[in-house]
Parts: sequence; C-alpha cells; structure tokens
Amino acid sequence: MEKVKINRFIQKYNLSGNVDSVKWKTGDSKLSTSFVTPDKSLLGSVEVGNVKFEDSELGIYTTSQLQKMLGVMGDTINVSTKKIGTKVISLTMKNGGTSVDYVLSDLSVIPEPPKLKKLPKFETKIKIDTKFIDTFVKGKAALSEVDNFTILNEGGKIMFVIGYSSTNTNRVNIPVETTENNLKKPISFNANLFKEVLVANKDCTSAILEVSNEGLARVNFKVDDFNSTYFIVAMSEV
Repeated sequence: MEKVKINRFIQKYNLSGNVDSVKWKTGDSKLSTSFVTPDKSLLGSVEVGNVKFEDSELGIYTTSQLQKMLGVMGDTINVSTKKIGTKVISLTMKNGGTSVDYVLSDLSVIPEPPKLKKLPKFETKIKIDTKFIDTFVKGKAALSEVDNFTILNEGGKIMFVIGYSSTNTNRVNIPVETTENNLKKPISFNANLFKEVLVANKDCTSAILEVSNEGLARVNFKVDDFNSTYFIVAMSEV
C-alpha cells in the first residue's frame, strides 16, 4: 500500500488534529471512517477505494501518534494486524527491514458520531473550486484570530464573509457562484474547521456546498479513490 494514500486518508478526517480518535473499517477493498469533532460542530465520513487489507474494525485512539510512526516508513508499506484470538490488538506496518507496531484501542472508547436520522432541505447550493479554496484559506490566514465566517444573501448574490459582525470590523468578503440560492438570513459557521476541510480536500477541483436555512451545511468531495463528506453545524448568531 502507498503511504501517501494512508496519509491522505488521515488528513481528510484528522483535519490538522481536530479529530484524533476514530474507528477504521476495512472490507470490500475499501478503508473508511466516520467521525465527529469534540465540540460536535462537525461530523463526516471518509472512504478510499482500491485498498488491499483484511476485513476488520480498528480502534485508532491517537491518530497523531500513528502519523508520526508512518513518517518512519518508506513510500510503499505492507500493512497487517496482530490478533489475540479474534481481537485485533495492533497494526503492523513494514517497509523493507523496518517495521512499526501501533497499539489499537478498544472500540468502546472511540467517540461514536451521532446518526443524522432526518436531514433538512438544503435550499442553497454553492460552487466550490480551486480558486475559492485558495482565496478562503488565504483570507482565513489574514484574519487568523477570527473564528467564524458568515454566508450572506446580498441582493440575490451569495457572499462569504470572514469576520462578519454587526459592528465595524476587519473582514474578508468572497463572492461565490451558486446553482440554487434561497438563503433567507445570514448563517455563520466555524471558519477554522471549514478551512481545514478545504485544505484537506484541495486535491478536489470541483464540489458543491449545500446550505440549509435550518443551520446545517454539507459538502462532498470526490477525487481519485476518495469520497469525503462533511456536515457543519451553524454557530450561534454572531
């Protein structure tokens, strides 16, 4: 297995350390996980195909530690598991004569993402492309202390505003294209998490961000063998 494939998989759910504990599920030549941030403001799933690995469920309690151990390995690694009876206890990665053993966690201590039983209607659909990703990431870097961004409907045009407030503030205004626009009021989301989602999926050149007036956003990225979906819960009014 290519190490870069595992690293890309990790980056798409770890989001620069915002999600550390997850369950990896393998089977049918796929590796997948579902996750939620500690504050429950973002949840999602990542799946990658064309992965040769035995069917199992792995408790990854400290993704950050696993990433460091992956750094020891070469570009191509052989991945296997160690078991006691039917219980998987560790993940073994080998490259030539070098190997690392990562101790797996009991699955019961891994946070379980909440089930979205009924999704609201997503009335607004916004185009996400490479230019938007680059602009938003740079805008967030320029206002590193700002924790929110707001989606506004101004005269039938959708605008992303980093640092939006009812008072006079520093802000970055980013116009976007839509395929549907029925946004009724300004809705604010966590700018730090959204930036990390964009950075983790910058290899995708086209996606759609769907926004519900009820305060939920969804975005799906598909590129190569990867399929990543994120749900972001709106912040309280800014």
